[in-house]
Amino acid sequence: MNLLPQFGFFELVLVAVVALIVVGPKDLPRLMRSAGRLVAKARSLAGEFTAAFDQMAREAEMEDLRKEIDDLKKNNPVAEAKRAVEESVAPIDKEIRDEAREIDKAVRETPKPETGPAPAQSGEDEPAPNQSERAEPAEDQSAPDAVKGESETTKS
Repeated sequence: MNLLPQFGFFELVLVAVVALIVVGPKDLPRLMRSAGRLVAKARSLAGEFTAAFDQMAREAEMEDLRKEIDDLKKNNPVAEAKRAVEESVAPIDKEIRDEAREIDKAVRETPKPETGPAPAQSGEDEPAPNQSERAEPAEDQSAPDAVKGESETTKS
């Protein structure tokens, strides 16, 4: 729908002749400059007006998209399943954290052994490490002698 009247070539010539007669040839250039400024201003206002309507339309579309996204988030079965799992795991997680705190508290409260001079060990109560080490190789040495004896008898 076009609200502006349609001007053809004949109408423009008619307006120019009337303007020349009414205004006169001396003031006609000044009148044309003012008319040009008015037309330019009208065009800029029309551009701003259409830009404002376009902006309002984009905002309305964005609001519709936001609503759709919110609806998808609310009706998402994966999110509902995740929420259900988190709700069922929450008490167990709380119990585990409470037990961990209690263990940490118990570990911190236990008295540490005093680090003083070590008590003297008597040699009579426990065998010296050298004696136990000697007993094992003695048994091992007998086995190679038996192998040597067998190998000598097989050679003869």
